[in-house]
Amino acid sequence: MTTELNVWAILAEGDDALIEAAFRSGDFERARELLESARDEAARGEDVAAQARSLDLLGLLLHYENISTLMSGSAVSPDAIDAEERMFRQALACWQQLGEPIGAAQSLFGLGLVFQVLHSDWMTAMPYYWQALGVVADPDAKADLYLRSEVHRHVGFYFLVEGMQPSEAERHLQISLDLREELGDSRRIPSGLLALGQAMLESGSRDRAVEVLRRAVAESQAADLLPERVREAERALAEAEAEPTSGAGTPTDEATQTAAEGVTPTPADGESQTEVEGEPSSADGEASSAGGEASSADDQAPAGG
Repeated sequence: MTTELNVWAILAEGDDALIEAAFRSGDFERARELLESARDEAARGEDVAAQARSLDLLGLLLHYENISTLMSGSAVSPDAIDAEERMFRQALACWQQLGEPIGAAQSLFGLGLVFQVLHSDWMTAMPYYWQALGVVADPDAKADLYLRSEVHRHVGFYFLVEGMQPSEAERHLQISLDLREELGDSRRIPSGLLALGQAMLESGSRDRAVEVLRRAVAESQAADLLPERVREAERALAEAEAEPTSGAGTPTDEATQTAAEGVTPTPADGESQTEVEGEPSSADGEASSAGGEASSADDQAPAGG
């Protein structure tokens, strides 16, 4: 019989497999196998916390897959969106049953991704993000570094695109990058650099933006990230270097959605690609993981990334 310790070891392995797929391989099958196994074992052992964690990670996995569908130029089906949302809502119910606000913050962040990225609905997404931020910003909360990074990342996107406050966006995105660097995972740092560079360009700091985006390109290549992630950083750098003045135009909602997970939509014939992380993303975004960050979250998502 799988012990409680083993369930959490499977979850840790599944979490890393998810980040590897989101940032490097693009193949989510190993992560799915591990996370579904952990969920089933947790349910059999009545380990509510492990069950909640597995549901959150499976929600992020579905988020990254939905972002991949968008990248291909296809629409995400209502059933796929509902499945992702259901995972996060089930996880949230488990965390609330346990009275675990830090765990609940991950689920709240995931629900924010659903509405921001898949419904293009900032108004519905932001209460989830604000609740998550209220938890992870507490220095006594000891929240996961990547979750903290992804929440700040998506709040930063909100100020950049919806709130029209590039300086506040830059503040949150700098915090997000700092947390990624503290985590030390080379797969997730480039998406933090990319997001910050975008905000710097918007705030009129063209030279600083170019410096940060050069790092994003170099570190994306060094980390052997997915080709589309490397191209995204290269495109952002080229645009920044070509920008002679202090403005670069506010990114579109579509750009922000895909930036959450660190992916770029496939353009139609004759169109140029719009530079956008999570997964996010984030995904980590994380998401996060995503956060990922679809990230994710990344680390954005997120991760979401």
